[in-house]
Amino acid sequence: MAIFGLVLALLLPSINAHSPASAPAPPPTSDGVAVDQGVAYVLMLLALVLTYLIH
Repeated sequence: MAIFGLVLALLLPSINAHSPASAPAPPPTSDGVAVDQGVAYVLMLLALVLTYLIH
């Protein structure tokens, strides 16, 4: 039983060492804030032009 415990103690750390650690996910290139701001600016400009044309 002692030999079995010794073998497990020697083998288990090496088994865990071979498993690759998962790398962190890369950060998103765009979180959508720039797209939302662009849409908002276009809509505000459209509203300004329409207001100018109506008056």
